[in-house]
Amino acid sequence: MVNVVAAMKPLIHGLVKLAGLIPQTVEIETGTVMNFWAPKETKPKNQTNTADRKPTKPVVVLAHPFAGDGILMWFPQVLALTSQYAVYVPDLIFFGGSTTSRPDRSAEFQAECLARGLRKLGVEKCTVVGLSYGGMVGFKMAAMYPELVEALVASSTVIEMTESIANRSQKKIGISQWSDLLLPETVEGVKFLFTVGRHKWPWLPDFVYKQCLEVLFSNRKEKGELLEALIVGDEDSTNFTTYPQRIHLLWGDDDKIFNLDLAQSMKEQLGEKATLQWIENAGHLVQLERPFAYNRHLRRILSSTYDSQQYQRN
Repeated sequence: MVNVVAAMKPLIHGLVKLAGLIPQTVEIETGTVMNFWAPKETKPKNQTNTADRKPTKPVVVLAHPFAGDGILMWFPQVLALTSQYAVYVPDLIFFGGSTTSRPDRSAEFQAECLARGLRKLGVEKCTVVGLSYGGMVGFKMAAMYPELVEALVASSTVIEMTESIANRSQKKIGISQWSDLLLPETVEGVKFLFTVGRHKWPWLPDFVYKQCLEVLFSNRKEKGELLEALIVGDEDSTNFTTYPQRIHLLWGDDDKIFNLDLAQSMKEQLGEKATLQWIENAGHLVQLERPFAYNRHLRRILSSTYDSQQYQRN
């Protein structure tokens, strides 16, 4: 039987290429490479220098959640944004074809690799749109590279996964560790992941879940290490970092992992520069469940950050 999930990838890739993006592999350092979908006009000269051409539109970087690689998680947004923005979609380390020989599994390392990769592609400033795991990487990147990150749109995420936040979320979902949810080993586990991730999940035959299991969950050992490294002790938390950027929280109202109460607490903690909007009848993977509503909100946020008509690079 043809694996329908695997067969969808060439179709999605074809649509993204028609929208003007091409896959590019950037060597971050010896032993570390990161894959990007990036505008076709911005190619790195070589593995050490920056791109031949810098983007002439405002740059939007879409950082994916733990459930899949960049294009699979963000293709509706790519198709909606490329006419006005230079869109970059990375595969974070150990997703897609991105990999490293270094032992570091922290969100800080992901943020460092992403920032270095973007700079090699000629990006000088950007807005990061991060969902779930990608949002945590986005917060790290905003703190570590304020000269690069102009604004942050964070969805279905937290500033940092502290032990107390992790314990509350795991108890609410009914799991003992994040790998139980995010690295399923059975068809039932995949069903549970998709059910938790969405407001409503349609009935699908078991063979579809089996095919998802075969395609979506590679690099299990390394991804398990990423999840372990993600959790920090409450006493070591950087949750009270002050961010110079505008931070926009964009949520599904039925997020079963990080609910609206948590989002509201984050907004209050982040202060006057933060905004909070939510989308009804949407769960954790709001960008896929309600893509048209998510895109409308995202366009308004980006418009408030950039005047696209006046944005030109020399």
